[in-house]
Amino acid sequence: MKLPFAESWKIKMIEPIRKSTREEREQWLKEAHYNVFQLKSEQVYIDLLTDSGTGAMSDRQWSQLMLGDESYAGATSFYKFEAMVQKIFGMPHVIPTHQGRAAENVLFSVLVKEGDVIPGNAHFDTTKGHIESRKAAAIDVTIDEAKNTQLELPFKGNVSLEKLEKVILENPGKVPFMVLTVTNNTVGGQPVSMQNIKETCALCHKHNIPVVMDSARFAENAYFIKTREEGYADKTIKEIALEMYAQADAMTMSAKKDAIVNMGGFIATRNKEWYEAAKLFCIPFEGYVTYGGLNGRDLNAIAQGLDENTEFDMLATRIHQVAYLASKLDEYNIPYQRPAGGHAIFVDADKILDSIPKEEFPAQTLTCELYLEAGIRACEIGYVLADRDPITRENRFGGLDLVRLCIPRRVYTDNHMDVIAAALKNVFDRRKEITRGVAIEWEAPLMRHFTVKLKRLG
Repeated sequence: MKLPFAESWKIKMIEPIRKSTREEREQWLKEAHYNVFQLKSEQVYIDLLTDSGTGAMSDRQWSQLMLGDESYAGATSFYKFEAMVQKIFGMPHVIPTHQGRAAENVLFSVLVKEGDVIPGNAHFDTTKGHIESRKAAAIDVTIDEAKNTQLELPFKGNVSLEKLEKVILENPGKVPFMVLTVTNNTVGGQPVSMQNIKETCALCHKHNIPVVMDSARFAENAYFIKTREEGYADKTIKEIALEMYAQADAMTMSAKKDAIVNMGGFIATRNKEWYEAAKLFCIPFEGYVTYGGLNGRDLNAIAQGLDENTEFDMLATRIHQVAYLASKLDEYNIPYQRPAGGHAIFVDADKILDSIPKEEFPAQTLTCELYLEAGIRACEIGYVLADRDPITRENRFGGLDLVRLCIPRRVYTDNHMDVIAAALKNVFDRRKEITRGVAIEWEAPLMRHFTVKLKRLG
């Protein structure tokens, strides 16, 4: 008899979570202005808002906290961290930052100027925000197939080489670099193939354009290359990662994802000139270049997490749980971005709440309904998150309108996945009763989804 799949770790410590009543949740959501970012954590039963900084560190990571060197400059923790980044990614120049968006802020302060055009495979919210706040344009060059949520395609996060070259040719001298995001979060945590990575980098380099890889979930991307792409089954995750980054010029990373820490990020690059320029922004923004806004213990934990999470068994456990949740949604015929991604399930709100017009934000409405149903906090990745066009100030309705069920690493069990699926089924079964959505009462001019205030309609 074949043994069933089981986790590659055992539970050593727990944190209690509390269930709430429907009446409590109605009041809490109203007080939060129907923005789940504004809920208190104790008001949430199962928290799927993000996998960023919400994972459970290992005993070995916790032990590394006790070995942290908190010297202001030249701490041993920095050199341990630097050596691990160099080993995994093969890039010699490393600058720590307090998280991924800080890495973008430091590097983009060097690279982006007003009027620039930055192509990428569906820039995520902070990436787009850092570009547009500098009066530059972020242009999506993801393959068209990514917009068909029901299409099964192994590497749905790929770059369209035709779109990319068109942007380059139409904007001579205005493309300082392109952003290659692995995995592609905005279109559903979808991976980019090694072939596409190589072809994208080759095309950019042909036009003397560097490539910066947004690397928050690089290990999950390497896992999918190993399991889906011909020629990689016998390679280790670390070997695949090195091959991926051999093509790129620089990277930014939120270590809160695939290094499984609560805080941290970094920049790494082959370009010495960029490195020297970025150091000058790191010091006023983040702190001295050997700590970059982090404690020594954080740097130790990142180094250990990078080492652990580039091992196949750890990734297989994590991605199996995402696939398990997808299998439950399949049983209930609930549409989501197929195939299941690496860190989350992205439910297709447009297909579920099809009677709600886009102007009333179906995905945000579905996010609210899921919270009211069972205290589950998800995240809208859709029309609210897309912000307004920086020129016309019109809402951007051209992309997908998804609800992201983002699964923290090593935190929940498959029993929690069953609860999530059942709660979503209950909402799905009464979807025809949900005929009105939400409207914006107040919004920030940039990255509005974090603080937006909404009201229920109907």
